[in-house]
Amino acid sequence: MSKTDESLDMKNYCKEYKRLTILHPNDQIKELQTILRDKNTTRSDFKFYADRLIRLVIEESLNQLPFTDCQVTTPTGATYNGLKYKSGNCGVSIIRSGEAMEQGLRDCCRSIRIGKILVESDAETHDARVVYARFPEDIGQRHVLLMYPIMSTGNTVSQAVNVLKEHGVQEECIILSNLFCTPRAVDAILQSYPKLKILTSEIHHVAPNHFGQKYFGTD
Repeated sequence: MSKTDESLDMKNYCKEYKRLTILHPNDQIKELQTILRDKNTTRSDFKFYADRLIRLVIEESLNQLPFTDCQVTTPTGATYNGLKYKSGNCGVSIIRSGEAMEQGLRDCCRSIRIGKILVESDAETHDARVVYARFPEDIGQRHVLLMYPIMSTGNTVSQAVNVLKEHGVQEECIILSNLFCTPRAVDAILQSYPKLKILTSEIHHVAPNHFGQKYFGTD
């Protein structure tokens, strides 16, 4: 698929799914994606450039959260009309690869609460099941950034979303922060959960499934 074809594909997906946001595909982002897909990239370089892309995705994900008007007084005594986050945001990482995105979120939001979900998938059937979940007690009243860098089928994310909903989180309050996802995964998630939001850097038929092993040095 050519660069032009990829761009057209992304535009079509955003047009079909109003709650899908893709980072603007500039040359810097394309370079980061290329480095992370290159089999010759060293682990130290992989982690460095992955953290850069994660930060970009997290920053844009935060733009999807609700804001409210506020007024502050400047050091000169002037009144400034600004914005602030509505209270009740938190992050939830899907273990283990999702934990790679936690520091990027903490770098942007110093005191944000972060929960965790562990989902195991059957190697042959790819069926997924949740085996562990830890959330803030009031997660049902919060907006959630669900962090999972690579989404190939959507099965793992689907299980995580179900658990969040079981804990009282509204579907429209869930934002999936993602680095790479396939068209199949986008279709599966947004058709099953049409009120959920997805923020990703790229939609491509081939997902870099080595991400977690390379990032944590277990490859």
